[in-house]
Amino acid sequence: MFVLPALSGAFAVANSKLFGLFTHDKGMKTLFPGAVCALALASASCGGIFPADNHRLAAEPPPLPQSWTETLGAPHWRLEWFDESGRRRQATVAGHGAAEVRLAGNAASPVLAFPFWPEKDIAAGAFRPAGALFPFDVSGGRIVLSWRGGVDATLFMELARAYAEAAPEGSAAVRLPWNFNWPRFRRLFDDEGTNAEVRTDPWLADWGSIADRTVGSGFDRRRLVPRARSPLELPLGSGQWIGSSPFADPILPAEGSGNPVFPVGAAAEAWASAEGVLRTGAGAWIWVPFCDPASPARQSYSGVSRW
Repeated sequence: MFVLPALSGAFAVANSKLFGLFTHDKGMKTLFPGAVCALALASASCGGIFPADNHRLAAEPPPLPQSWTETLGAPHWRLEWFDESGRRRQATVAGHGAAEVRLAGNAASPVLAFPFWPEKDIAAGAFRPAGALFPFDVSGGRIVLSWRGGVDATLFMELARAYAEAAPEGSAAVRLPWNFNWPRFRRLFDDEGTNAEVRTDPWLADWGSIADRTVGSGFDRRRLVPRARSPLELPLGSGQWIGSSPFADPILPAEGSGNPVFPVGAAAEAWASAEGVLRTGAGAWIWVPFCDPASPARQSYSGVSRW
């Protein structure tokens, strides 16, 4: 489940150490320039390029990938953010609805939007979120949510979590997510020096591990590599399957067997077809067909495989 942890504590721990000096890391020299971030956030609070009144913003989720719409239809969305007091907030919208979010005008802050399909028992967190970062994604009275922004917002949250967990051991305040050079990080995905698979689908990377190691020893883009995965072929019908990443291509039946082949690993993952949902992780899988209102009884299938 890809959901926000309860990070009010991380925000509180970090509050007194908001800005730090820049660090020098392999692969990128200034991904935590406190001065750069401080200037941007000072503009936010002093009526500069990000005026202080921009902390009340409309947040509207982006369009779904076409394959998701074809397979599952229109979703609901759970939006998550931290308000101007550092409290975690949530709102639920349907379809193309929007919600108002209130953000602190003097600090970088993430907004995430998790799609879910309650009529199909697909909860928020099963599929990867869209998202945005304040103040970088503000346009007029809106904060512009995107699928790429979901990766950035997730890394922001993971850095806050990792910092809170490591803070008692004296982690440098420089490695707070507020001090991360987000514009430069985003440019990595246009740089051919970054792993090609991760550039195509950033969710192949292990952002929790990357955050832990970044807080511990600094950022290194050589860690932007795909997690280990293996093929898992299952006799689950001949239709199209979608994964939880909006960047991944749909999976079609393999030639010969006519079965879908899923790239699976240790991490929890979800796949959906028009007929049901497959969940994989830690060497096990379970397939649950969608409930037919005309025939509410349904049979799930599960198994254990080595990969």
